[in-house]
Amino acid sequence: MTLPHLFSPLTIREQTFRNRIGVSPMCQYSSAADGLATDWHLVHLGSRAVGGAALVMTEATAVEPRGRISPADLGIWSDNHVPGLARAVEFIKTHGAAAGIQLAHAGRKASTAPPWQGGRAIGHADGGWAVIAPSALAFDEHSPVPDALDAAGIQQVVASFGAAARRAQQAGFDVVEIHAAHGYLLHEFLSPLTNTRTDEYGGKYDNRVRILKEVCTEVRKEWPKSKPLFVRLSATDWDERGWKPEDTVALSHHLSSYGVDLIDCSSGGIAPGIVIPAGPGYQVPFSLRIKDTTPMLTACVGFITSPAQADQIIRTDEADLVLLAREMLRDPYWPLHAAKALGHDFPWPNPYARAK
Repeated sequence: MTLPHLFSPLTIREQTFRNRIGVSPMCQYSSAADGLATDWHLVHLGSRAVGGAALVMTEATAVEPRGRISPADLGIWSDNHVPGLARAVEFIKTHGAAAGIQLAHAGRKASTAPPWQGGRAIGHADGGWAVIAPSALAFDEHSPVPDALDAAGIQQVVASFGAAARRAQQAGFDVVEIHAAHGYLLHEFLSPLTNTRTDEYGGKYDNRVRILKEVCTEVRKEWPKSKPLFVRLSATDWDERGWKPEDTVALSHHLSSYGVDLIDCSSGGIAPGIVIPAGPGYQVPFSLRIKDTTPMLTACVGFITSPAQADQIIRTDEADLVLLAREMLRDPYWPLHAAKALGHDFPWPNPYARAK
C-alpha cells in the first residue's frame, strides 16, 4: 500500500482535493464598504489556485457586521455579499482548486484598525462599533470593555452562522470552516480566561463548549451533507489557567458527532502577553495528538515553509492537510515549485507550461 504524500489526493465526503496543500485563511483588510469582496480578493485567491494549491480559503469572513476584525474585513451577513464571493469561487474552481470559506466572529477583538494602521481599537468616529463577548472583559488596556451577550444574543450569533453557511452554499463554496480559535468570539467562550459566565454557557467545560456545538448544528442544517465542514481550534492558550490540549482532544471527539470532518489545528491568541514557543512546525504535535486519539482528520499550520517539511508531515501521518500562510504570500506558486523539488510531475496551467 502506497503511503500518502504531499501530492496524493484526499477525499472528504464527496470533495476530492488534488493534493494535501491548502491556503490558510489570511486577513487582507481590503474589502469595499460593508464587507464586500473586491478585485483584490479575486486576484489574491485566484492566483493561489493557479499556483497549484488544492484548497484556497478566504480570510475570516464575518457572519454579522459587528463580527469583523476591522471595517475592511470580508463579510457574509447579507445576500449582497454573495455575487462578489461567487466570482472568486468560480475562478478558483475553474483552475482545479476547492474553494473554502472561514466563517468568523471577532468578538471582543473586533473594531480595530488594519495592522499597517496600528491595529488598535477604533471608535465610532473612525468607523468602529460596540463589541461583544461572553463576558465583560476587555482584550487589553487599549480595548473597550465588551458587552456580555445575553441568551437572546447568543442565539442571534448562532443563527448568523447558519445563515452565513446558507450564503456560502449559494456562492458555490466547497468547504466551510468555523473559526473557533485565535481569541475570537467562539474561542472566547471556550477559554476560562475569557469566559466567566455562570449560566449554561459558562463555568464547567460542557457549558463553555455549548455554543460551538450549537453553531456546528446550525451550520450543518444549511451546509450540504456532501460537503466537508472544518473547525479551526486554538489547541492551547499557552497558559495553564486557560484552554489546554486535552480540552481540544475532548472537544474533537465531541465534534465528530456534530458533522465536523476536520480540525484545523492552531494555537494561542486568547490574550496579550502570553509567551508562545513558536518555531518551525511547532503546532504539528497538536495535530498528531488529535489524529492518534480521535476519529478526526486534521490540518496543521504554523511556520511550515519547505517542501520536504510539508511532505514529511503527510508521510508520517501527522496531519491530512498542510495549510500555508506566510509562505503562500511570498510565493503563490509554492505548490508548483514544491512538486518539482519533491519529484512529482504536477501539471502547470497551460499558459505557464513553457516555464515548467
